[in-house]
Amino acid sequence: MTTTSPHPLLDVTDEVRQALHDGQPVVALESTIISHGMPYPSNVEMARAVEGLIRSEGAVPATIAVLHGRPRIGLAADDLELLATAPDVLKVSLRDLPYVVARGLHGATTVAGTMRLASLAGIHTFVTGGIGGAHRGATDSFDVSADLTELSQTDVAVVSAGVKSILDIGLTLEILETLGIPVVTVGSDAFPSFYSRSSGFDTPMRLDTPEQIAALMTAKWSLGLKGGVSIANPIPADDEIPAEQIAAYIEAALAEAESQSIRGKDTTPFLLRRIAELSGGESLRANIALVKHNAVVGARIATAYAALRR
Repeated sequence: MTTTSPHPLLDVTDEVRQALHDGQPVVALESTIISHGMPYPSNVEMARAVEGLIRSEGAVPATIAVLHGRPRIGLAADDLELLATAPDVLKVSLRDLPYVVARGLHGATTVAGTMRLASLAGIHTFVTGGIGGAHRGATDSFDVSADLTELSQTDVAVVSAGVKSILDIGLTLEILETLGIPVVTVGSDAFPSFYSRSSGFDTPMRLDTPEQIAALMTAKWSLGLKGGVSIANPIPADDEIPAEQIAAYIEAALAEAESQSIRGKDTTPFLLRRIAELSGGESLRANIALVKHNAVVGARIATAYAALRR
């Protein structure tokens, strides 16, 4: 059952509302990975599995989307199916939220959109696959994801497998530093690159336990330092695709995107789809594995953070 939240534009499920009221751990989940990131039925199977993993760790999942113009914090099984199959679901970042709400449309929220809605609902831990960043060639195109500016403004910790490997990871790390966003890698001195455990860049910070990460979150926000925390959780070793192997697929997909003049928010869905095709499904399997791993780690971080707030 879904009820209206204290914020007049949010609908929050009873399960999520009660967990927030009781100070229990809640983990936000984005929805573009369902509607634009994976093919059907892998997308809806992944979404249900991830919610199940979070519950198995003692936390409450809150998948976020906009349905019929209403931002939803927590989705029912039918809602997940709609997002996974409906052809008219828009990809919604911050700039798109007012339009989708005002028009009464369906929208799947990006990292930036999910962060903002999660924060409005009072959720401070969010799990995704990979964060956006500076696209290759961004020094000329200025194509930089709103995920980065949202991380500088909104008090939500984002657990990912690092910056998507289709992007300029080095430039993205520089922008994150400029924006004052703590970037922490879980249990590794190497910063990961989504499909691979290493990107060739050192991590700015390393922490090894959920409790240490929860303490950093608490310290940051207690000091009045606005903005999120980027928590990079490397893909499990058994599931990674070596960087040199995935690089060939990425370069081929990028060349196709350029030849077809694909730009803006259509770029990432196109690249992920083509990389999955070029890799014979290997990248899709890795993507599902890393999202599940992030869900477990994110639930443990949310639990540790909830314990510190009691």
